[in-house]
Amino acid sequence: MRIPMNWVRSVLSFTILGLLWGSSFVAIEAGLPYFPPILFAALRYYVAGAVILVFAIMTTEYWRPRSYQDWIVILIAGAFIIGGHHAFLYIGQQYISGTVAAVIISLGPILTMMFATFLLDESLTAMRIVGLGLGFVGVTLIAGPTDIFLITTSVLGSGLVFLAASAFALGSVLTRPYRTKMPVQSMQGWAMLLGAGLLHVVGAGTGEHLEAIQWTPPAIISLIHLSLISGAVAFLLYFQLLDQHGPAEINLIGYFEPVAAALLSWVIFGRLVDLPTATGFIAIFGGFLLIKYQSLIQLFPIMKDI
Repeated sequence: MRIPMNWVRSVLSFTILGLLWGSSFVAIEAGLPYFPPILFAALRYYVAGAVILVFAIMTTEYWRPRSYQDWIVILIAGAFIIGGHHAFLYIGQQYISGTVAAVIISLGPILTMMFATFLLDESLTAMRIVGLGLGFVGVTLIAGPTDIFLITTSVLGSGLVFLAASAFALGSVLTRPYRTKMPVQSMQGWAMLLGAGLLHVVGAGTGEHLEAIQWTPPAIISLIHLSLISGAVAFLLYFQLLDQHGPAEINLIGYFEPVAAALLSWVIFGRLVDLPTATGFIAIFGGFLLIKYQSLIQLFPIMKDI
C-alpha cells in the first residue's frame, strides 16, 4: 500500500513542530543562568513578536486590529497566554528541569476544561471528573513527596510552572466568548509584543535589570533559538498546520513536547527522566484522553471500538 505524500508531510511537520516546541524548555534551562528570568522571556517575545507581525503584514491585509473584540482578544492573550504564562514558567524553571516543566505544561487541556466548566458552564461528566483527577495526580507525582511544613525547591518550581499552565488555560478560555476574524498570525504578533512589554514592566518592577545579563555564547544561542527557532519558525509552521488540520489535532502536539524535551535534555545534559516524572506524564496523558474522548473519536473513528 502506497502511503500518501500529504500524510507523510503532515507527520513530518507535526514531528518537527513538537521537537521545536519541546526544545524551548531545554533552551530556557540552558539560558536561565545568564538572564534575569522575566526579562529573558520579554526579550524572547520582543524578537518573536516582531518577526510574526512582519510576516502578518506580508501575508494579509488584516494585520491591524479593527474592532474592540480584536483588541480584547489581543489584551487577554498578551496578558495571560504570553505574559502570565511565561513569567511563571521562566521563574519556575529556575528550580526544576525543562523536562519536568514540559510535562506539567501538558496539563493545559485539562486545566482548560476545568476553567471552561466554571466560567462558561460547560458540562462536567463523570469521565471528565476522572480525567481532571488523573491530571492532578500526575502533578503530585512530579512534584514529589514533601513534609507538610517543608516546601522544597522541586515543589516550588512545579507549583510555579503549574501556575504557568493555569495562566495559559485561563487565557484560552477567556478569549472564547469573543468573535474575531483577525488572522491568527496578526493576533499572535500583537499579543507577543504586548506580552513582552508587560513582562518587561513586571521584570523591571521586581528589580531585574538588563545590565545583569551575561552575554556569553550559551546565552546568545539560547535567546536566538527561543526567539527565532522555537519562537518565530515554530509558530509559522504552526500557522500552516492549523490551517490544514484545525485546532483539535494541533493540541495533540502538546503531548509530544515532553518527550522531545526529555530526549534533548538527555542528549545535552545527560539527564534521564525519573520514574515519578514518567508516571506523572502517563497520568496527565490519561486524563487528557478522558476529557477529550469525544473530540478524539471524531479525529480517530477507530477509538469508538475501545
